[in-house]
Amino acid sequence: MAMASETIQIEVVYALPEKQTVISLDCPFGTTISQAIKRSGILTEYPELATRNFEVGVHGRKQVFEYRLSNRDRVEIYRPLQVAPTEARRLRALERNRCGGSV
Repeated sequence: MAMASETIQIEVVYALPEKQTVISLDCPFGTTISQAIKRSGILTEYPELATRNFEVGVHGRKQVFEYRLSNRDRVEIYRPLQVAPTEARRLRALERNRCGGSV
């Protein structure tokens, strides 16, 4: 069982098309995703995140903000989709049909 004084090493990441930010942190055992994001300072670097709803995950799996992190977890802040997946498939199908075959 972990002691209250133990720390864990985590990363908080946020990626834009032109830039990826990775912040490594040592946090107390039991830190939540929400606490890690605040502690990382990423909301200061990207103030637009503070004004919109966003989703988060750990190692590619969507999680809630109250999720308690483990050592070496990678907290990922997800940008909103520009196009819904069903719409993207529809657009690709239209493009394939226009090109006369598979792309």
